[in-house]
Amino acid sequence: MIREHELVVLKRDHEEAGLEAGDVGTVVLVYPKGGYLVEFVDHEGNTMALLDLEEGEVLPLQGPALLRAKALRSRNLEVQE
Repeated sequence: MIREHELVVLKRDHEEAGLEAGDVGTVVLVYPKGGYLVEFVDHEGNTMALLDLEEGEVLPLQGPALLRAKALRSRNLEVQE
C-alpha cells in the first residue's frame, strides 16, 4: 500500500506535464476511494507537475534505485514586475 509522502515511479509518460515513465514523484494525498495526488519537483524543489493518478499508474520506489537527471522542457513564463 502506498502512503502519503512516499516516493513513487510513473509507469507511463504524461507528455502534457513533461513527464516520462520512470520519473519519480511524491504522494501528497491518498484519495479515500483510490488513487493519488502526486507532486513532481525539479532539483530545487520547484513543483513541475501535480497530477491526479490512478493506482495502476504508479509503483512504489523500492530497493536500490538510481535516480537520474534530465533536461526539462523550457517553459514560457511571464515575468511580473
